[in-house]
Amino acid sequence: MALSPTFKDGIKKRRSGSTLSKSRPSGRRVEGLIIAIDGPSGAGKSTVARFLAKRLGYLYIDTGAMYRAVALKVKEKFIDTEDESALYLLASSLFITFVTEGEETHILCGGEDVTEAIRLPEISRLASAISKKKSVREALVQKQREMGRKGGVVLEGRDIGTVVFPDADIKFYLDAETEERGRRRFNELVKKGVEVDFKETLEEVMQRDHNDMHRVHSPLKKAGDAVLIDSTHRSIKGVVEEMAHIVEERIEDRVKSYEL
Repeated sequence: MALSPTFKDGIKKRRSGSTLSKSRPSGRRVEGLIIAIDGPSGAGKSTVARFLAKRLGYLYIDTGAMYRAVALKVKEKFIDTEDESALYLLASSLFITFVTEGEETHILCGGEDVTEAIRLPEISRLASAISKKKSVREALVQKQREMGRKGGVVLEGRDIGTVVFPDADIKFYLDAETEERGRRRFNELVKKGVEVDFKETLEEVMQRDHNDMHRVHSPLKKAGDAVLIDSTHRSIKGVVEEMAHIVEERIEDRVKSYEL
């Protein structure tokens, strides 16, 4: 992937910084809240979270991409997925950063742009497998908490509101009908030039749902205080507007409580 000079400069600056990027997208800064967005594969979490973060001037953290990055390195280094110690050492040592340029958010692992590589079906399946491992989840949850602890962040994943930040200021659970989610995943892969079958893609989405919801460590589930939003047949803009409205209302309520 060709990177612009500005993007390359951003990478150089971040490689000399902390383990996780502290840069924030440009935009109107609204109170430093921690916003959690959870939901199954294909619900639209990544796109919605990225646009919401941009609107608020917040840092966007794609936690699912972090698991994919670990999966990519597991494959490259031929690490046994049953070796918990090796998995923990790998996940703990990876230098993972996010860089936003315009409408695009890139994930870098050790300074290498792995944005496209981690979206391949093979890596998706491997990410689903290693995300069940306690060692991997512990290592990445620690990184995610470090990244978001100061607020001003929108984190999306499958256990943000239940495990990573159970005390998040605002929690959303974004969902959609299974077939709709399978279609979105299929279209995403086709657009990238990957040869896929819709039926197989739908089956993979359903299998991923089962794996995520039934794993022992940090299973996917809606937090009791999360706002449920169904994105089926809805536009990205419409979902983002609904979320932004809820965030703004929450901020207004907080300001009023401070004034009392």
